[in-house]
Amino acid sequence: MPAGPSWPEAAALVLLALGLLITLCRHLWALRWSLSRDRASALPLPKGSMGWPFFGETLHWLLQGSRFHSSRRERYGNVFKTHLLGRPVVRVTGAENIRKILLGEHTLVSTQWPQSTQIILGSHTLLSSTGDLHRQRRKILARVFSRAALESYLPRIQKVVSWELRGWCMEPGSIAVYSSAKTLTFRIAARILLGLHLEEKQFKDLAKTFEQLVENLFSLPLNIPFSGLRKGIKARDMLHKFMEKAIQEKLQRNNPEDHSDALDFIMNSAKEHGKEFTMQELKESAIELIFAAFFTTASASTSLILLLLKHPSVIEKIRQELMSHELYQQSECCPAGPCLDTLTIQSRDREKPLSHSMANDIHKDQSQPPAPVEEDSLQPSAMLEPTVPRSTSCPSPQLPAPPGQSCHCTADISLEKLSRLHYLDCVIKEVLRVLPPVSGGYRTALQTFELDGYQIPKGWSVMYSIRDTHETAAVYQSPPGSFDPERFSAGRPEAAGRFHYIPFGGGARSCIGKELAQAILKLLAIELVSTARWELATPGYPSMQTVPIVHPVDDGLQLYFHPLQPSRGHKA
Repeated sequence: MPAGPSWPEAAALVLLALGLLITLCRHLWALRWSLSRDRASALPLPKGSMGWPFFGETLHWLLQGSRFHSSRRERYGNVFKTHLLGRPVVRVTGAENIRKILLGEHTLVSTQWPQSTQIILGSHTLLSSTGDLHRQRRKILARVFSRAALESYLPRIQKVVSWELRGWCMEPGSIAVYSSAKTLTFRIAARILLGLHLEEKQFKDLAKTFEQLVENLFSLPLNIPFSGLRKGIKARDMLHKFMEKAIQEKLQRNNPEDHSDALDFIMNSAKEHGKEFTMQELKESAIELIFAAFFTTASASTSLILLLLKHPSVIEKIRQELMSHELYQQSECCPAGPCLDTLTIQSRDREKPLSHSMANDIHKDQSQPPAPVEEDSLQPSAMLEPTVPRSTSCPSPQLPAPPGQSCHCTADISLEKLSRLHYLDCVIKEVLRVLPPVSGGYRTALQTFELDGYQIPKGWSVMYSIRDTHETAAVYQSPPGSFDPERFSAGRPEAAGRFHYIPFGGGARSCIGKELAQAILKLLAIELVSTARWELATPGYPSMQTVPIVHPVDDGLQLYFHPLQPSRGHKA
């Protein structure tokens, strides 16, 4: 009787069979999507790969980041197919192709975020709404970002930005810029947009929970223990519980004199349009507002600081423009924060001047600057917080700065003053062109249509690329890879185009909060160049991760911030 195969031979046969099975499965997976083309159209499907069964190319996308899309664009062209996060996707680059996508909203395409994003953010958001519901919600939210609303936010944003930046300057060690920028933008979103009055521990806990939500927005749609989706849902539920309590307290206070935050604008605007928001709608709208203002603005703020550091001549030009508009002023004031003899202590029902002894105590401990104004608290607290009167940056009288120290104090900024700063506007536009916070947007094909000689089948997802379009647009006179704010100055063709520059998207779904985002970035730039200098704390610049939001790899942008010393020159 012949002997059977040896163990090595048996193992080799098993591996061979397994390899053939995997190859067959992948072939059948590719065939399944090839057969899904619309046979009523003679056009072929875009070139590309659908990856592995069920997983597609999701793991490659997450691991390779921007290289995933650029390598496939180089191989397949400006329109190619792939399979990401459980869905067939067509990736689109180029101004003309994107023009067709963005202007085809509600006819050719409709918004399509990954299933995990829809589950976590909810069904009552502007992001997930379509058709007439989207138009109605956009009209309601327009009040939040109206000129009158922005004008009311501006002084408080300027105060928070100034306070945070002074904290960076007082830090003896290096600052992790992206983490610090997230703290800044979350403080703006929570305190100014939502009107939340939080103790610092509450603020940090809320920010940590929200970060967990955002980190899991783009997950495989598997609601199983330890999955990204399960973590995102848990964070969402915690945030909803917190927001419901905060909204109920806001409704109970019902103070007509204090209707100046975004939630108030939403509720009032909804009533004007004949709609009363439910608690669930208010909770989801609140989370969406933070989502829109938090990570993307933190990303853009980090990119702004990085690119200004790389281009000190741009900093000097911004300073010159501020001087020409009398918005860059040197004065003898306390470098650690607002002038101490003007601080007050404010509790829930009284306000009194800060005693000299307490002022001295604060002056001794300058590891953190005084907290911004807090008029109330979600939880009653005996802790009294120093607050700053809403006046000019350095009101008189002032405490003299310590020997050898001085600071630059920026004047109060209005939208009208910001509109005069044309070079600064060009700088912000160029930052958003070079490093757009979001790499692209999602849509679903409502019908089969043609794009660049290929068919886009009904029901497939379409992902248009902002970053790749910025990098490949032929309209730019200077190389697209260079940092050239003047490309957006009047008279240059780059300033006249429409779909080769799309950091805020376009069409019916263009970013409704883009004016607020640009105002925050401009205020940050003004405070930075007026009051600080900054330098690398590492041997070189970090690599940048682009998926799902642009940021330094491993929070690797570590900088030292110092109060600006005029005698040392203006060097970032």
